[in-house]
Amino acid sequence: MASVEQLRRRDGVNLVQLEADISSVRSGSSITSIALPDYVEHTAGVTRVGALSAEAVIRDYESAAKEIEAMGTELIDAAQKCEALTAQVHDAIAFMRETAAGYREEGRKIFKRIEECALFTEDVRKTCEQVKRRMVEVSVGPSSDEELEAQEPELSGIAAQVTMNEIR
Repeated sequence: MASVEQLRRRDGVNLVQLEADISSVRSGSSITSIALPDYVEHTAGVTRVGALSAEAVIRDYESAAKEIEAMGTELIDAAQKCEALTAQVHDAIAFMRETAAGYREEGRKIFKRIEECALFTEDVRKTCEQVKRRMVEVSVGPSSDEELEAQEPELSGIAAQVTMNEIR
C-alpha cells in the first residue's frame, strides 16, 4: 500500500490537482457538506485528504452494511414464504388425514354390510333348506297342519324377522 510519502516522491502526481478532481466529483465544497452516517463525524483538525479518505472508507462500509441488511430483508421474505408454505403443508396433511379417516369409515361400513349380507344369505340358505325338508315331508306322508306347526323349527337371525308378506 502506497503511503503519502511515496506519493510525494513520484513524479507526475499533483496532489492539488487530485484534490480538485475529488472535489469536483463531490456535490459540495466543504467537508461537512457531505452527509455522513449518523454513527460517525469528522474529527476537528483532520486534513482534507484524511477526511476524504475516511469518507470513502465509511461509504464503502455503509454500502456493505446496507447490502447485509438487504440480505436480511430477503431472508425475512424467504422465511415468510416458508411459513406460508408450511401452513399449506399443514393444511394438506390435515386434508389427507381427514380423507384417510373417511376411507376407513367407508371401509368399515362396507365391511359391516358385507358381513350382514353374508349372515342374511346364510339365514336364507337355512330357511330354504328347512322349507325343502318340510315340502319333502309333506309330500311323502300324510300329516295334519297341527303336526307341521309342531315340527316347524324356530328361525334365527334376519330370517326370523322377515314375514311371508314381505317376501311376496
